[in-house]
Amino acid sequence: MNAQTPTPRGLLAGLLALLAIGLLAAIYFSPIWWVSLTAPNYPPESFPDGVRIHFHMNGVFNGCQKIEKAEIHEDEALDCVHEMDTINHYVGMYPIAAGGVVERAFSPFIISLLGVMILGFVIPKTGLRLVVMGAGFAAILGWMTLTMYGEDGLEYQNSGYLTAMVTALDQEGGIEKEAPKVTAADALLARLKAELAEAPGASPPPKAEDRKPAVDKENLIDSLESRFEKTQERLPAAERQEWTGSGIQTLLWHYQTSLGRYFNDPALISPMVKGMAIATHAFYWVMVGAMLLLLWGARKSSGLLYWFLILAPLALPLFFLIDYAAWLWWYGHTLSDMGAFTVKPFMPTVFGDGKVAQFATHSYPALGFGLMVLLAAVLAVLALVRRKGLREAQ
Repeated sequence: MNAQTPTPRGLLAGLLALLAIGLLAAIYFSPIWWVSLTAPNYPPESFPDGVRIHFHMNGVFNGCQKIEKAEIHEDEALDCVHEMDTINHYVGMYPIAAGGVVERAFSPFIISLLGVMILGFVIPKTGLRLVVMGAGFAAILGWMTLTMYGEDGLEYQNSGYLTAMVTALDQEGGIEKEAPKVTAADALLARLKAELAEAPGASPPPKAEDRKPAVDKENLIDSLESRFEKTQERLPAAERQEWTGSGIQTLLWHYQTSLGRYFNDPALISPMVKGMAIATHAFYWVMVGAMLLLLWGARKSSGLLYWFLILAPLALPLFFLIDYAAWLWWYGHTLSDMGAFTVKPFMPTVFGDGKVAQFATHSYPALGFGLMVLLAAVLAVLALVRRKGLREAQ
């Protein structure tokens, strides 16, 4: 067998790498974790999942489903992201959109970086490895720079990220709602109204068309721009900004708006926004530095930096849990004094069931986390196969 013919072990490594990259793509578009609040005023007949939200890599999304019963009619599902924000703000917790700000914005670049790292790890020839990784990193860097700092950079972001930003501000597809959605009590009454009505033989009401307009990326960006300009109108002339549509401008404005949604305390919020700006710029350069360092380590098929190409994506489930737990700690220990009730700082439940006031909390992994674990298993096998191949080559 000549040097140009792939060995069976090499073919296996290539197939495992392709499978791992496919899993990365599936992980990005899947819910990673879910959290639910249940209470006596949320009966399972009408709220089968309680107030439930789904954590994705690019945002937090509604986990409540539309109830389809003959005696209950809903035009659309209850927005449980907003509902949970409403519940949490009574004890001084900031909105969900105030957490994981940098991670969500950079998530497509991080996943792409991990994909290039896996591909580089499996390529046996150092010259080809450097070419492939260099091209991949250059593409990611250009994409990331245009998105975060370029004018109209939001056009290069994914629709899921933009959707999460829009809905966090009570907007739907370019339409800003004039008032917050119904409270928990209103939602409960709406769902139970038909059950309490004394008309068991009545025909169910006709189904209405979903009132939520069609949403595309352009519509989402227009929605954010409209809200941005309205917030600028309320600022002193010296503090106003022109809309550029860059990722960094939108991220910081959205973060500031989210923090002040229930607790408008500029003296407290301004330092938090400045800190987030520093963290965002710093993370951009961390990404740039990581690419350069990995390219340096890819010059040979040995050493810590080479093996980091596979160890970093393999540890993705651990990284997620650490980041998730850290943000839960932040939510429970960064409470506004403007909350209706005063509670001691606390650590929300990371995994399993807990209790806060009259609410039972449930926090469990979803499909995406299972795919992360599967990815780790695939990469562990790939690492072993590659290790044996390197030993044979030596």
